[in-house]
Amino acid sequence: MSNSTKWFLGILLGLAVITAGITFVIIAALSSSSERTETVRSGSGGKIAVVDLKGEILSSEEIVRQVKKYREDRSVQAILLHIDSPGGAVVPSQEMYEEVRKTRDGGKPVVVSMGSLAASGGYYVACGASRLVANKGTLTGSIGVISTFLQMEEALNKLGLGFKVIKSGKLKDAGIPARKMTEDDQKYFQQLMDDVHKQFKQVVEKERNLSPARVRELADGRVFTGEQAVKLGLVDTIGTFEDAVAIAAVLAGITGEPTLVRVRRKQTMFDVLFNDAAESVKNLRQELLQLPVLSYRYPGPH
Repeated sequence: MSNSTKWFLGILLGLAVITAGITFVIIAALSSSSERTETVRSGSGGKIAVVDLKGEILSSEEIVRQVKKYREDRSVQAILLHIDSPGGAVVPSQEMYEEVRKTRDGGKPVVVSMGSLAASGGYYVACGASRLVANKGTLTGSIGVISTFLQMEEALNKLGLGFKVIKSGKLKDAGIPARKMTEDDQKYFQQLMDDVHKQFKQVVEKERNLSPARVRELADGRVFTGEQAVKLGLVDTIGTFEDAVAIAAVLAGITGEPTLVRVRRKQTMFDVLFNDAAESVKNLRQELLQLPVLSYRYPGPH
């Protein structure tokens, strides 16, 4: 092998090593993430952990993990659940409610501070708390279930397209976008809606100590202002975030100014570059490709 060939191969090898190193650094920068519990306000009293439930509810994993973490942390004396959400998928809402209820029933106070919106699934989660605090202008309630079905049959016909469905079971293809719903389809989905709606109403009856007849009057999907919700018994008191902190401190027996802690996730380069785009794609996929979804969700403007 000539010297020139050896030099050429050496240069190629060096470039390959450099490229591999750069690739490793980029992947690490894009994908590595970490979180830590930060003190957001120091005080002379005990700790209150702040958990934020914001935006549409698509998954329960993060909130459940945080609530469980703080429930088991003996240094944390209370949890402040800050909700600003229109609700969302049924099962994640139910899972978060159960975790909040379990924490409250286990002896650790959970106080909900409602932001601009704590509706439908957001309100469902809140019902598991020890005390519900809303601002005067908070929109809450929306005790109901909704599912949106994409209808594409007419558009497909205009394009000369169609689907051939082979099924076993009369209702196996109920709700698919390729054809209009039959009366049997609609009856089937209405029964599902009614059952999940009943589950929501039963939670409100139990947690807010309201009669079934009273809850039926309120559970027609309407939202209420914070002031209305207090008068109706859906919320305990009017107050700001700071008022909710004070209430949590009292329930936990904290004397002096409480110390507030919150989980902070370190933002990665991937988050900076792609998070907004990824969130938009995820929401579009949810809207177009994952329907129907039974939702405790307020569909109005927010």
